[in-house]
Amino acid sequence: MPVDAAGSHRVWNFGETSWLPRELPRLMGILNVTPDSFSDGGLYGTESAAVEQGLRLAQAGADMIDVGGESTRPGAVPVSVDEELRRVLPVIETLSERLKREGFSVPISIDTMKAGVARQAIAAGATVVNDVSAGTFDPAMTDVWRESTCGIMLMHMQGSPQTMQTAPHYDDVVREVVEYLEQRLQSLASEGIDATRVVLDPGIGFGKTAEHNRLLLTNIATLHELGRPVLIGHSRKRFLYSLLGRETDERLAGTIGVSIALAMQSTDILRVHDVSQVRDALRTWQALAPHPQSAPRFPTACESRLE
Repeated sequence: MPVDAAGSHRVWNFGETSWLPRELPRLMGILNVTPDSFSDGGLYGTESAAVEQGLRLAQAGADMIDVGGESTRPGAVPVSVDEELRRVLPVIETLSERLKREGFSVPISIDTMKAGVARQAIAAGATVVNDVSAGTFDPAMTDVWRESTCGIMLMHMQGSPQTMQTAPHYDDVVREVVEYLEQRLQSLASEGIDATRVVLDPGIGFGKTAEHNRLLLTNIATLHELGRPVLIGHSRKRFLYSLLGRETDERLAGTIGVSIALAMQSTDILRVHDVSQVRDALRTWQALAPHPQSAPRFPTACESRLE
């Protein structure tokens, strides 16, 4: 599908919500309810700690909160459906209620590859399913998507979390990732799922070397040729070590630098841990860099609240 300069085909519909393209990326705040995620594992392992962090992300200006109960870092050990549900359902239910009560219009996504988790998370208040397997891990996921109006995030991954970083190889990583995502879009269309519900993610760090990641991060325009919003999850990831020599807890500046580079390429959504800092950096760049004046203004944090 051809895309005009305004990105008019990149409208994203999920639930009763429509997100139009805007000048700067929307921010998806990461909320891992896991003991073993690569950056924040164990920090929000209880319902109360996770809900409070979710509220902090909303207060910092997150446009969406992504709740995950299974780590997908390289080499991560899979968990059962029951364990994943035990971790995420109470958080989604309580956080959804608290956000509404405190005046935040911030949707919740569930980060899962399992149809059983996705279905119950939607019933609990999630309106988006973020599937790092693009619906290929659990064939029943397509049924969940067809039965609901949830938003769908399709990600490219070479291999599985257990094998993806063993020896990633591509002849042309940008072309191959784009072709894979296009095939997944076509597969969903054949199942009667509207493409306007779909966001595409090239899967930074999921079966890619640092050079593969660099090539994808500098070719967002090619991803946009598929006509759907583009999501990038680069926050604190390992490829920043190859650029900066920084360990995980020292990668905020690198994350911000990549965020600005992605904003310059009209990336639609950034999945980040440090919402407040990335938001401030993007607002500062927006204020000082040459940019079209006609595009929607990036709202201030306080404007994320409902009137």
